[in-house]
Amino acid sequence: MPGTERTWAGTTLADRRATRRRRLLDAGLDLLGGADGAVVSVRAVCRTARLTERYFYENFTDRDDFVVGVYDHVVSLAHQVLVDAVELAGPQPRQRAEAAVSAFVTLVLDDPRKGRVLLLAPFADPALRNVGVQRLPMFADLVREQLSDRVDEADRTMTATALVGGVANLFVAYLSGTLDVPRERLTAHCVRLVLGAEALHS
Repeated sequence: MPGTERTWAGTTLADRRATRRRRLLDAGLDLLGGADGAVVSVRAVCRTARLTERYFYENFTDRDDFVVGVYDHVVSLAHQVLVDAVELAGPQPRQRAEAAVSAFVTLVLDDPRKGRVLLLAPFADPALRNVGVQRLPMFADLVREQLSDRVDEADRTMTATALVGGVANLFVAYLSGTLDVPRERLTAHCVRLVLGAEALHS
């Protein structure tokens, strides 16, 4: 039928392209988020994904575009996880804080690759040195929306930005091994930080 996408082995061209892109992003997680700090090159990505360079360039213009794509993939996951956690939490600040922190901890510690990509890679990979700073406001906005509006917008923005930076640095230290505390203690401390920020505006 005209307008109907042709299929091969039960999948459309769009499906196959999406599958290849997922395989490339998964390879990027393995390389960029690996504990051994593996070098991310087009050849290494294709070898890990078991795809030819043709399919790499079908999705990304070059190596740096790929690295940013992997980073933005994890940023989107983290942002959505936090949004969902707050929406499903109860109305009280403690409920929202515990839900958001627990969801973030699960994302970045249950799969440390994601934590390393999100929090460590911007310090290590030149392609991400400015990108990480550019993405910070989207997380600060989530925090700002949860703060009381009894103070002006500038104060809410500064508090939210400081909180996001502080929590991020805690997780950087934890993932890099310089902060040696149990996961439960890290989680509880982050919840107290979030509630402390809320108290500033209550």
